[in-house]
Amino acid sequence: MILNIIWFILVAVLLTGYAVTDGYDLGVGIASLFLNKSQDKRLLMNVIGPHWDGNVVWLLTGGGALFAAFPQVYASVFSGLYLALMLVLLMMIVRGVSLEFRSKVESANWSKMWEILFGISSLVLALLLGIALGNVAQGLPVDANREIHINLFQILTPYPLLVGLLTVLLFTIHGTLFALNKTSNDLNLSLKKFFNKAYLTFFILYLFVTIATFLINKSMLNNINAFPVWYVIPIITILLIVFLPMQMKKNHFKMAFTFTFVITVLLMLMFAIGLFPNLVPSNINPAYSLDLYNASSSQTTLNAMLIIAIIGMPFVIGYTIWVHKVFKGKVKLDETSY
Repeated sequence: MILNIIWFILVAVLLTGYAVTDGYDLGVGIASLFLNKSQDKRLLMNVIGPHWDGNVVWLLTGGGALFAAFPQVYASVFSGLYLALMLVLLMMIVRGVSLEFRSKVESANWSKMWEILFGISSLVLALLLGIALGNVAQGLPVDANREIHINLFQILTPYPLLVGLLTVLLFTIHGTLFALNKTSNDLNLSLKKFFNKAYLTFFILYLFVTIATFLINKSMLNNINAFPVWYVIPIITILLIVFLPMQMKKNHFKMAFTFTFVITVLLMLMFAIGLFPNLVPSNINPAYSLDLYNASSSQTTLNAMLIIAIIGMPFVIGYTIWVHKVFKGKVKLDETSY
């Protein structure tokens, strides 16, 4: 059974990797919606140009790991939330196409259309991902047959919407800080002003959602109370959030980005702790919940997949580090830009 726990951790690591990498990609796209100059929007698209497609690999590997290690979760969630997941895929496609198509035609209207689609798809994708996490946190209607019957509007309840908005704001400040490290001059000043507004909204919403989470998610509270040492995680998180503006005042953008990186990791860690040992809690009957034991593959499959993961994950991590090393520094526009 130790393999089940290992795979629970591995899936959590992969999804966290997606949140901290593609999170800043989405945040850059959201920030672009609040800029007026087409040249600034174009520059932001180039900021994430070398990174966005590689960052999505974290989500693909996370989905693949979920399919291989916990096929019942994959089957139940993907069939029960089919329309919502198709919207996620649509936004990912629109976002990728907007990055590739913007510069294909010499037309101001053409460029403006793809710039808007780039920003909107980034925002909606972040919102949908947050709503998904919120629904899992509060529980889904998993029945005795391990099936989920729910429509798109039923997942848009208050708590998941709040988590979705918090995700949008977290990714926004995370992405804005990434862009601040890659830009200069007037655009840098505009991004700093935008960050201050986004940060204040994020801080207020974070406090509200945190309180709501502990009130709604009893399992999270029980898991933390069972090991009170876990309380150090929300304490560190709130301290990082409080001290983040100090880094901004000193123009320590790299340190500020590190703060949001760690904040995202800690929030995902709290999410995993709150779920354990469940993967999809049932709000119909806790006995119907899909957990790391009743929804897993055989021990033989888990063992074989673990060997593959040990071989493959270093390549994903190594590629991510390598790309950031190669494309470090400020971004400038030229004829090869998006």
